[in-house]
Amino acid sequence: MPAKDKRIDEYIAKSQDFAKPILTHIREVVHKAIPGVEETMKWSFPHFVYEGETLCSMASFKQHCAFGFWKASLMKDPHKIMDTKEAMGHLGKITSVKDLPSNKIFTEYLKEAAKLNEQGVKVKKVIKPGAKKEVEIPDYFMKSLKKNKTAFKTFEEFSPSHKREYVEWITEAKTDETKNKRLETAIEWMAEGKIRNWKYVKK
Repeated sequence: MPAKDKRIDEYIAKSQDFAKPILTHIREVVHKAIPGVEETMKWSFPHFVYEGETLCSMASFKQHCAFGFWKASLMKDPHKIMDTKEAMGHLGKITSVKDLPSNKIFTEYLKEAAKLNEQGVKVKKVIKPGAKKEVEIPDYFMKSLKKNKTAFKTFEEFSPSHKREYVEWITEAKTDETKNKRLETAIEWMAEGKIRNWKYVKK
């Protein structure tokens, strides 16, 4: 098994007691199914990378864990175990190892996801009728953001939903004072690699 990322060891150690066996199990299954997979931390929670692209991720919250495939929208889901509408994960709210699919099925899905990465398949951005369009970013937001290279880089790597969370939080402020305070806080958080709702992600 490849060397593990110590940050993920720390993440699991600091998680709620119920979450530790879940995260440990997911981690073991991913490594066993996909030799050569790499570990990293993105947006304050564990990600697994294969062939230079994100393969999947896992996260721990106060009362449940979540797991997600990066290219879930392209996967076949023959066993109907995925919920692609979930914001954080595709296996629902996981409160115990029993909530996870069997190792055999889990491995089957992981190998399919890995194959997509091997083939270089990209997720196409499709805007469905009635769906939210690409987030519109105010000029003052980008101007302030670009003053902090680390925060700007983090924002550029965010998914559209994570970008929207920050933009809406700032633009919906009722006063300029609140808006400026939120903008300052947002840049500080992004400089630390944090998503808007990082407080709800158990470290």
